[in-house]
Amino acid sequence: MKPETPPITVRRATVADATSFVRINGDPAVLPNLLQVPYPSEEFWTQRLGEILAPGKADILLVAERPDASGQPQVVGNAGLLASGAALRRRHVMNLGIAIASDAQGQGVGSTLMKALCDWADHWGQVLRIELTVFTDNARAIALYRRFGFVQEGVHRGYALRNGAYADTYSMARLHPAQPSIGAAA
Repeated sequence: MKPETPPITVRRATVADATSFVRINGDPAVLPNLLQVPYPSEEFWTQRLGEILAPGKADILLVAERPDASGQPQVVGNAGLLASGAALRRRHVMNLGIAIASDAQGQGVGSTLMKALCDWADHWGQVLRIELTVFTDNARAIALYRRFGFVQEGVHRGYALRNGAYADTYSMARLHPAQPSIGAAA
């Protein structure tokens, strides 16, 4: 009988999560599928998290936790929606990023984070369009994105240097499934 997987909880990231971002995003099994560089530092992630989480920012950054062997919560994934830029005509667009610890992949962590981000975007964030890029050989991530309504819109040839070779990515996007309308006056 397969052992039961511990429950996954989602919460907003904090600056105190910098160590977890270093551990997950710097993992040699995770890093090649991110647009990060090797040897991340805690100082970098402390500063980056401080910028993303600053009051008044439209960005949202979440972490997924589950109990470790001693029952203490351990961050096993992170995901966020970052504003596409300052251009007035693109304020309805956010860019998605996600990273799951190598030992937590295939256990529902990515789906849990995606569900939370899509709910936030659709019901609270005034987001019409979520965009992402994904390496063309990352079948697991592509399948996850498709389950949440993302469609491939294009291919970027030689998009990013990865392990000493230029790699292609897909451009994928998801439009709000039921765009909000103006409700009846109360």
